[in-house]
Amino acid sequence: MKIIGLTGGIGSGKSTVAGFMAELGAAVIELDKVGHEVLKSGGPAYKKAVSEFGKDILDSGGEIDRAKLGRLVFNSPEALARLNRITHPAIDKILKERLEGLRRRGVKVVVLEAAAILEAGKGSQAEELWVTTAPEKTVLKRLRERSGYSAAESRARLRSQMPDAERLRHADVVIDTGGRLDEVKGRVREEWGRLMGRAGIK
Repeated sequence: MKIIGLTGGIGSGKSTVAGFMAELGAAVIELDKVGHEVLKSGGPAYKKAVSEFGKDILDSGGEIDRAKLGRLVFNSPEALARLNRITHPAIDKILKERLEGLRRRGVKVVVLEAAAILEAGKGSQAEELWVTTAPEKTVLKRLRERSGYSAAESRARLRSQMPDAERLRHADVVIDTGGRLDEVKGRVREEWGRLMGRAGIK
């Protein structure tokens, strides 16, 4: 089973590329969603997170409000590191279980999709790293249309992430999503064919 890490900055087209890879036969695990799961009430990281950051991060229903938690860790590397120490072991356990299940089912390719796969030190879990990228102008337009962010908000989020150049330095495959959707799909299909050849998958 071939494990591909798929990453890229906010608005770079990760989910679109992951969707195309799923159409071609890959099983996609969204690590960001797994991160949400472990912080839900009853989840393995819930109590530790509330103990660490206080009940002010909870909403009226007792769930962790991700926006409130995000504000605490967004501009504080120290707070983010504390959150990662709580969530990462729980995420790793779930990931291991899911990969074992997919391996037993005979799945040939698994895509681990995550915005911060390199920052979180998860790159070693993948045999190849695929990185999505797009011109900043395109990213800003996507963030405005998708999330309603102002240009200033979008740029602040981009600045808080690992620079694109650093991600690209680690990339085995780069997918530029700045063009038309059919062009991006064609590029993914082309790289998929090469992957099948490298992995000896028919």
